[in-house]
Amino acid sequence: MINGRIVDTSVWIDFLSKKESSHVTLFKEMIFENCVMLLPVIMQEVLQGIREDILFNSIKSVMQDYELLEGNQLELTLGAAGLYRFLRGKGITIQKPNDCLIAYTCLHHDVPLLHNDKDFTNIAKHTSLKIYK
Repeated sequence: MINGRIVDTSVWIDFLSKKESSHVTLFKEMIFENCVMLLPVIMQEVLQGIREDILFNSIKSVMQDYELLEGNQLELTLGAAGLYRFLRGKGITIQKPNDCLIAYTCLHHDVPLLHNDKDFTNIAKHTSLKIYK
């Protein structure tokens, strides 16, 4: 059983921007409890948005210390595509395709997700995606 929680890019960005919000407070608690996990796609999204080399290297170093939750890439990719199609059939368009990959990976591993992104709220309404609150 996996005891960690996934933290979405939306929370990482708010945290790195020093934004004060309930999800950032929860993230800080998770850091203290040592239960933060990452997905490769979240690491990519966070790091690709950092312009300064020094900050990039610092955040990369920190992120590499967290456990990566991985899986069979083909299975996760096909599952994410199926999730997107399922939601489209319900009249819901997910704005960022990576969100389906993140959500499906969390669903597949039964791991809660901390986020600040309406796409995940919509996904959770129609699936068993666990949202960490």
